[in-house]
Amino acid sequence: MGLIHIELFATLDLVAQSPGRPDEDPVGFPFGGWQAPLLDEVAGAQVAAAYEGTDALLLGRRTYDIFAAYWPHQESGEANEIATLFNSVPKYVASRGRPDLSWAGSTQLGRDLPGAVREIRDRHEHVKVVGSLNLVQTLLREKLFDRLDLWVHPIVLGVGKKVFDGGTVPTNVTLLEPPVASPKGTVYLRYGLADGTPGTGDMSAPDRGAGRD
Repeated sequence: MGLIHIELFATLDLVAQSPGRPDEDPVGFPFGGWQAPLLDEVAGAQVAAAYEGTDALLLGRRTYDIFAAYWPHQESGEANEIATLFNSVPKYVASRGRPDLSWAGSTQLGRDLPGAVREIRDRHEHVKVVGSLNLVQTLLREKLFDRLDLWVHPIVLGVGKKVFDGGTVPTNVTLLEPPVASPKGTVYLRYGLADGTPGTGDMSAPDRGAGRD
């Protein structure tokens, strides 16, 4: 069985909407392209390394349309490894509509999204989910992910779609490696899905040292 990896860019208040450019998702959101001023070489290298070994993309409709309008027109090769990767691997699109599937290797998933994702997981070793917040909500709710790579940027927006929103279920995750901060203050966090649900405890219990001088 393969692995589902979610890759997300978020603010300190975990807004992940439209990081790339102003017209990415402009309706009612005034901060499109918020990530651009905070990008540096360290974060860029982290993102590139995160894509290594990817053999399929799993995308929501909006993200797919953005990618399909851009990446097929970028020159592939050593100078643009992400273009080479994205243009060569299979692309799976979660959509109830009728997306344009002219980007080579694109397939629309059926209405049983959890079932389709499980089939993709069995078919590929490393499946990447990039952006696609609506799709991510389904994957989080169904616990259909194995790793969450989260780049937390040092800004607070106060509005916008968030990473954990609308139906997220209680879930344990484990930190897979120490966090790394880039020069501009972006913190890279890599989590893996863990068993069980969050536990609780009593911080006032005697063995916690409550009431000691």
